[in-house]
Amino acid sequence: MPGKPLVKLCGKELVLHVWEGARRSGLADRLVVATDHEPIARLVEEAGGEAMMTPEGLATGNDRVAWVAERVPSRFVVNVQGDNPLVSPEILDPLIESLRESPDVTLAVPVKRIGTMEETEKKSVVKVAFGENGRALYFSRSIIPFSDDPATARFKHVGIYAWRRDALFEFASWPRSPLEKAESLEMLRLLEKGRAIRCVRTDVETIEIDTPDDVLSFERFFAGRA
Repeated sequence: MPGKPLVKLCGKELVLHVWEGARRSGLADRLVVATDHEPIARLVEEAGGEAMMTPEGLATGNDRVAWVAERVPSRFVVNVQGDNPLVSPEILDPLIESLRESPDVTLAVPVKRIGTMEETEKKSVVKVAFGENGRALYFSRSIIPFSDDPATARFKHVGIYAWRRDALFEFASWPRSPLEKAESLEMLRLLEKGRAIRCVRTDVETIEIDTPDDVLSFERFFAGRA
């Protein structure tokens, strides 16, 4: 979807849905929209938000966030991807609390139980396996864990990353790892280095906008909630 952040959902640009949801967080001190696209920055600033232009060609969203974090003093850095119009404090604040409570955790991410086989089979839905303590074991675009039992619980990663600031810079300094390249999933760069990722379960509904069909799904959801 070229120009995806500017696609309108229910009459409002996607990036503004995300920005408005994120700014409701009770624990975040500063909200910056990081973009290399002038019209996006202009739209955010006209709405009263803060935008920062980043260089083109950064490898991943977390590399873009690291570039901004070098210019913004902080203890933690939360990367809210710009394609989740239903982001809310109910998702964001528990991640920040998780970092506060567990000094050994490098990164905290929200995970939600997958409800349908259709969602399970979509490559755009990132599946995650984690242990009893919430520590991530693996992320994949394939179906994990494998099971013929339809009642098997599977979880997806909701596209948000809550970092310790120093860990984000360390991540950005490493080259892309073999598993990261194979799955096109940057969290695997951390796991291959032996770093701990905490999975924080959420029941909050999310719809990530990747295709025109996702736009229609969001608008149906929004109409049903109104």
